[in-house]
Order: sequence, then structure tokens, then C-alpha cells
Amino acid sequence: MDWMVWTLPTAIFFGVIALLLVVMTTWELVSPTRERRGFLPISTTRGDRFFIGMLSAAYIHLAVVGFTSLSLWLALGVSVVWMLVLLRWG
Repeated sequence: MDWMVWTLPTAIFFGVIALLLVVMTTWELVSPTRERRGFLPISTTRGDRFFIGMLSAAYIHLAVVGFTSLSLWLALGVSVVWMLVLLRWG
């Protein structure tokens, strides 16, 4: 049987995602959210904005890898800034 080999960057990636989910769950339990309208054309909760931010961060990385020769660190920076903007004003 072949087992998936976990490299350190892969383990860190999934560990950060798991940590973010734990933080968001704890935040929701401590301070329940309510739907609101921001610059997104739909009413969203904090969790909705987090999910949209994670998906769009993945698309940002795919676009950088697929269409440019820029560094993935730049894509990470853009994704983090986008995520913060989306969670705050989305």
C-alpha cells in the first residue's frame, strides 16, 4: 500500500488551515455573528466571508502560478491582504 508522503510545507499548510478553523469556531462561540452587508453583493456572516476568502486566495495562487512568473510569496501577501479586507469590510 502506498502512503501519501507529507512534506513539512504540506503539513504546515494544512496545520494553518486547521488552526484557522479552530480560531473561527472559537470566535463564533464567544461572539456569535449576524448577517450584514458590506461591499459583497450578498448578506454574509463571518464564516461566509472566511470561506469566500479562502476560495479566492486559492484562485489568486492559481492565477499567479498559471499566468505569471511572479513569486508565490507575492501571491501569499496579496491573499492575506485580500482576506483581511474581505473579513473586515466584505
